[in-house]
Amino acid sequence: MTFDVAGDAYDRFMGRYSRPLAARFADWLEVAPGQEAIDVGCGPGALTRVLVERLGAGSVRAVDPSAPFVEACRERFPGVDVRQGAAESLPFEDATCDVAAACLVVHFMTDPVAGVGEMRRPTRPGGRVGATVWDLAGSRAPMWPLWEAVAELEPQHPGERGFPGGSRTGLVEILEAAGLRDVESAEVEVTVSHPSFEEWWEPYLHGVGPAGDAVAALGPDGRRRLEEVLRRRLGDGPFDLSAVAYAARGRP
Repeated sequence: MTFDVAGDAYDRFMGRYSRPLAARFADWLEVAPGQEAIDVGCGPGALTRVLVERLGAGSVRAVDPSAPFVEACRERFPGVDVRQGAAESLPFEDATCDVAAACLVVHFMTDPVAGVGEMRRPTRPGGRVGATVWDLAGSRAPMWPLWEAVAELEPQHPGERGFPGGSRTGLVEILEAAGLRDVESAEVEVTVSHPSFEEWWEPYLHGVGPAGDAVAALGPDGRRRLEEVLRRRLGDGPFDLSAVAYAARGRP
C-alpha cells in the first residue's frame, strides 16, 4: 500500500470525498476563530484548507509521512507549518493547540492507539482530539462499488472491512484506549456527483491506497474484467455516490 503519489492524483481519487467530509468534520469539532489546530495525516490538504479558511494559516500546523503530500500541502497553503512525520511521533511541542484532528488517517496508522495518544500531547487542556474513518466495516466508504466488484471476481479478497477504526465502536475504542475523556461519536454522510463512469474510474488506476493496490494486482486482464463488472453495475453516468464516515472526538 502506498501514498507516495502526487497530491493531484490523490485529490482525484479521494479528495472529491474528503473535501466535503473535512468541512463537516470541522463543524463537528467546533473549529472557531481564535483557536490553533494541527492536521495529523494532512495528505495534500483537504482538512488543512478548511482549517486555514476558519483560523488563518498562522494558526494551522500539519504533518504527513508522505513527502509528495507534504510538498503539495506546503505549496497550496503558504504560511502553514507543514512537516513530514508520523502520527505516533508528532514534531510539535506539548499543549500548543486547541484542536488536533485526523481526517481519514487512523486506520492507516502503524499503531492507532499510540497515534491518537500522541495527538493528546500537543493539545491543551479543554481542547479536542478528533478523528474520522469511513464506515469500512459496513461497506459504506466511497470505494464500496469497487470492493463489491472485486468480491465478485475474487471472493477471498479481504478488502478494507477489517481495518482498525472502520466501525463506530472500533473508532471510539481507539480514542478511549488512547486516554481521551468524554468520547463522543457521530455519522457524517457525503454525496458526490460523478459526470461519467470514466471520471469515477480513472483515479483507481494510479495505485493510490489499498483500492489502487487491489486494482493494480489484478493485472491487465483482471482490470478489464473488473471494469466490465463496474460498468454493468454503475452505468455510463452521470450518477451520485454516497459515503458515510464515523467521527469521534474526546478531551485530552
